[in-house]
Formats: sequence, C-alpha cells, structure tokens
Amino acid sequence: MIKFLIEKEFKQLLRNSFLPKLILIFPCMIMLLMPWALNMEIKNIRLNIVDNDHSAVSQRLVNKIAASTYFHLTEVPASYEEGLRNIELGTADIVMEIPRHLERDWMNGRDAHILVAANSVNGTKGGLGSSYLTAIINGYASELRSERPEAVSVSEIIPSIRIDTQGLFNPNLNYKLYMIPALMAMLLTLICGFLPALNVVSEKEVGTIEQINVTPVPKFTFILAKLLPYWIVGFIVLTLCFVLAWLLYGIVPVGHFSMIYLLVIFFVLVMSGFGLVISNYSATMQQSMFVMFFFMLILMLMSGLFTPVSSMPEWTQAITVFNPLKYFIEAMRMVYLKGSGLVDLLPEIGILSLFAVFFNSWAVISYRKSR
Repeated sequence: MIKFLIEKEFKQLLRNSFLPKLILIFPCMIMLLMPWALNMEIKNIRLNIVDNDHSAVSQRLVNKIAASTYFHLTEVPASYEEGLRNIELGTADIVMEIPRHLERDWMNGRDAHILVAANSVNGTKGGLGSSYLTAIINGYASELRSERPEAVSVSEIIPSIRIDTQGLFNPNLNYKLYMIPALMAMLLTLICGFLPALNVVSEKEVGTIEQINVTPVPKFTFILAKLLPYWIVGFIVLTLCFVLAWLLYGIVPVGHFSMIYLLVIFFVLVMSGFGLVISNYSATMQQSMFVMFFFMLILMLMSGLFTPVSSMPEWTQAITVFNPLKYFIEAMRMVYLKGSGLVDLLPEIGILSLFAVFFNSWAVISYRKSR
C-alpha cells in the first residue's frame, strides 16, 4: 500500500509544473549569488585624507594607504571639518587628519597625533576600517624608525619578537569556504521544510484528503509516504549544490561525501517532520506558509549561519540548543573544512536523530483521520 501512496506523492509533485523548476532553479540562484553577497570581507572603504604637513613623510604615508586594497582614496579635503561633512553626506567612510610638523616630530623622536574618524553606522565596516588604517600607520612608523641610524643601537639592546601565524583548516581565510556548507544547509531547510508544510494542507483545501481518510491506511504509513519523496528531493538538491560549489568556486569537502549524505538523511527527516506538523495544524496554505516562515527566520538567525553562536548572549545560546539547523551547519562545516569522520560526527548525528524521532512522532500523532 505504501508503494501506491509514494507513487501518488511523486505524481502529485511532478504534475505541478512550477515545483520541479523551483527545486532546480532555486539552488542554482542561491549558490550563484549568495556567496558573493554574504562576503564579510571589508573592501573599497572610501577614505578622505587631510594632509596638514605636506612633507615627504606624509606623502609616503598617503601613498602607502592608497596602495592598500582595502581603501579607495576618494578625496583630499582642505580641512578636517570638510571631511566630516563628507561623512555626513555619505561620500566618505573614514577621514584621517595628518597633523602639521609630522615629519619633524617623528624625526625628533616625539609622538605624533594622527586623528581618524569613521562612520560607524555600519559598526563592522567602521571598526575594521579603523583597524586596517591603524595597522598601516603603525607599520609605516616602524619602517621610519628602522631607517633612523640611532634605531640600530636600540634594536640591539631590545630584541624584537616575530610572530608567525598559521590558519588551520582554512589557511587562505576564504570566507566562501566557510559560508557555502551553511548555504547548502539553508537550502535544504527551506525546500525540505516548506514543501511538506504545504503538502497536507493543500490536500485539505482541494478535498483529496477526505478520500485518504476513508481508506484503512494507517497514520504512520500515510506520514511515511509523505516523507520519503523529500528524502529524494533533498539528495537531488544536495548533489546539485556539490556540483555548483565545485564548478563555480572550486570547493570540495575535505571529508567524505558519504558523511554529508548520512547527515542529510537525518536532517531532511527533521525538517520534513517539522513541516508536516505545521501542515497538520494549519487550515489553509496561507496560514501554513506564514507559520513556517516565522519559524524559519528564527531557525536561520539562531543557527550560526550568519554570526557565530558563541558571540550571541547567553540566553540566546541556551535557546539554540533546541535548534536542529545549528547542529547540521556545525556538522557540514566539520566535514567540509576539517574532514571529520563518523566518530567526530556522532554527537550531531545523535541529536539530529532525536529531533527526527520527536517531530515525526508528533506528525503521526497530530494527523487526524476523522474530521
């Protein structure tokens, strides 16, 4: 009997001319656009420099900053106040003022005061831009000190410390390598969550659910037949994402593909069961969509997709314990970046399996054949 129910689900899915196209086009658009849009690297910071010194030292500093890939020198205003007006007008992100007698003070061993003002409406851009600028200025100051003859004797007395840093798992600090596994998880969440959420309630609106209700089909068999097609859909979407990540960005998992497919088996069960629970309690497709959208926003924002969970407040971190997407994203990144195996993934697999049992049991219990 379950064979005929599954066949009915696939026919119902393929009969809809829009859904098969959505399942194929949606991952392509997300994988093509989102890795670029979600790039957190700060570039092209619009910089104004007010040079009150007009010396060789200040000109070298301006050239050094302008050569950086982070900054775009848009204007050299006549005064610091004019630079602040440019920030207010939105034509500049940072204003730097070089004081008078910068060269004289540096050469005489006196401290020089360089003023930096940043537009911090976007706190990330303002903070990182100021940090990048400070690092360039400090590097230039060290370069000038090394050019002074008296600096040689000082360096012989005070030994320098060299720091060598090494990035593990992502040595090139490629942000796409960090985001693409999470985007795959987001796609599976949306597709394998929304489609089941609209499944049962659409049959309620059309009236075909009444024909199922009068048959001796057990509730467990009915829910299982609703779940299995989305397993197939989930594998198709994931495989398409693998191909796109390889073709577009040259990114492949360090770990084995089988580990990711194993994770997807449990995660698709979780999201499909969750979608069916919402569908069972909804009277219309509109109601089901709004309820699902509400939960999807919470799941994605509190999963570590965009910001690390460890950076959230403690009460928020406590809530994320009940978010299955958090565990799936963590596991995906472990396989993609670290090459984690089955033993490393056992905690995440165990938690996802508990979520799967909970939501699918709830889906079976909440489905009522008599109405």
